[in-house]
Amino acid sequence: MSNVAYINEISNEQQSGADQSQLKTYYDSKNKIGWFLMKGAPRPSFTIQLLDEINAYLGSVKAEMDESNGEKYDYLVVGSDVDGVFNLGGDLELFRSYIETGNREGLLNYAMKCIDILYQNMFHYNLDLTTISLIQGDALGGGFEAALSSNVIIAERGVKMGLPEVLFNLFPGMGAYSLLSRKIGFEAAEKMILSGTLYSAEQLYEMGIVDILAEKGEGEVAVYRYIKSASRSSNTFKSMQKLKDICNQVTYKELSEIAIVWADAAMQLSAKDLRMMERLVRRQTAKAELVG
Repeated sequence: MSNVAYINEISNEQQSGADQSQLKTYYDSKNKIGWFLMKGAPRPSFTIQLLDEINAYLGSVKAEMDESNGEKYDYLVVGSDVDGVFNLGGDLELFRSYIETGNREGLLNYAMKCIDILYQNMFHYNLDLTTISLIQGDALGGGFEAALSSNVIIAERGVKMGLPEVLFNLFPGMGAYSLLSRKIGFEAAEKMILSGTLYSAEQLYEMGIVDILAEKGEGEVAVYRYIKSASRSSNTFKSMQKLKDICNQVTYKELSEIAIVWADAAMQLSAKDLRMMERLVRRQTAKAELVG
């Protein structure tokens, strides 16, 4: 059976959402899935506008769940509307501007916007649903952090993920250490952050960071296969999710205190560090133009 036929068999009419300029949304009513696909501009990174659009969409999901007595959604899937890229991370051009003008408050406000979404995603918005990251392209820095916050991580073979912040003398300050240390231990998490190494989906699957490894081009199929499997043993899957919530707790206080350390560290970056950041912005822009 082809991928398209498989998906058509298990998902019925998909209802488009009220698309915004940097976010595409739609709803699969048969499987009760809300899909939201990111397209940051001018680069596929977490612009303030994209963060606000994601927050608005998630607010509408929570409102719809209230109106339907918790029945409308069983899954939320975050993916990308950019070929070859999941998300390249924080808005480095904005960071550089804030640092050069001494705007620590702007940096911290940005970090808190990210944490607000990440924390809710980790605990599935205090709703009886499962959050899924579908990674079909590179996920770097904050893009990798965002992916890590989902209850289930599905990645296609060959995509690259990692935390390159050390290249400009900073660290990923919006959840990476907290989330990775719960998955692979504190020592391994620190090594990953300090190395700046990019890893393949295959490597991260072997490390236990990626939950499901999909063949190239079959990410959506893997999502539906997971949902089909979960529906056959729904009591077990839901119970395991509750166990993870209990055993792997990351508090909002922990994330916010790390964000403060991050903002303070960012304000200490040198002119040389900012030049490296600018070079990475140019690379991101070139990549966006290539895939656009």
